[in-house]
Amino acid sequence: MALDPALVERPYPFQNLVGFRILEWSEDFARFELPMGEHLGNRYGIPHGGVYATLLDTVMGFAGCFTGSAEDRRLAMTLSLNVNYLAVPQGDRLVAEGRRIGGGRRSFFAEAVVLDDRGGKVATGTGVFRYRSG
Repeated sequence: MALDPALVERPYPFQNLVGFRILEWSEDFARFELPMGEHLGNRYGIPHGGVYATLLDTVMGFAGCFTGSAEDRRLAMTLSLNVNYLAVPQGDRLVAEGRRIGGGRRSFFAEAVVLDDRGGKVATGTGVFRYRSG
């Protein structure tokens, strides 16, 4: 499904620093990508665990906040985030896919996966988010 360019928000400073971007966004779903770079590595030269946590947190938050309208933005804050580190990625790009799996008017639950270039699962996560007012 093509991403409506009107829904793409201007990157915020942390997003520019890390380098991820949105690929897809629809009701209860979001997909982001992150080209790998030296600046994302830990002392062993593999992606720092915080990179996975950032991708999982971001993609799950977006999955629960889709409205379909650029004028009607919905925001959420993370209440709980669980990350499972599964493997070292292959290739030069990470793709994160998040899904809203439940919730109500004030909060929601989500799950996500981070895949490498070969489709290998390198991290998974779950989270609880609260919609922000105002």
